[in-house]
Amino acid sequence: MQGTSLRHACTNDIAFLLQLYSSFRADELAAVPWSPEQKQVFLELQFIAQHRHYRSVYPDADYLVVDIGDKPVGRLYLDSEKERWLIVDIGFLPEWRRQGKGTALLTAIQREATTSKARVLTLHVEQRNFRAQALYQRLGFRAINDLGSHIKMKWSPGDFDEAERR
Repeated sequence: MQGTSLRHACTNDIAFLLQLYSSFRADELAAVPWSPEQKQVFLELQFIAQHRHYRSVYPDADYLVVDIGDKPVGRLYLDSEKERWLIVDIGFLPEWRRQGKGTALLTAIQREATTSKARVLTLHVEQRNFRAQALYQRLGFRAINDLGSHIKMKWSPGDFDEAERR
């Protein structure tokens, strides 16, 4: 990922992370008949709740900001402490989506998982996020559980070797 780097998120990144989170929810909130101020308060509260949830459930995860040059453009939350890796969350600002950045980042994670002898890499994707589902499927992830609002997907390092040969 030329020009792309990962760094641990810090308190100085909160405004960016809120902006990023808000971009994830923009389509969903577009139809809600609230004022911009009400939507902003809602997004702030939801962002804080998600952040606290992730930190309490995945205390050992790496909470990373994706930078291109010196500009933050995305986030990657990855729990890779065990042989079962979990992509807690991954996402980019709208203007950086569909440019191959996610593919490059996910492929790098798959390579690292393989090198680190991880047995499995999982993630959860929203039911209505068809583009992300298609990306994950192209990279060898398979749906293993329908959780209602989300689908749990799995990839194993042996799958990577198979995909590399194609």
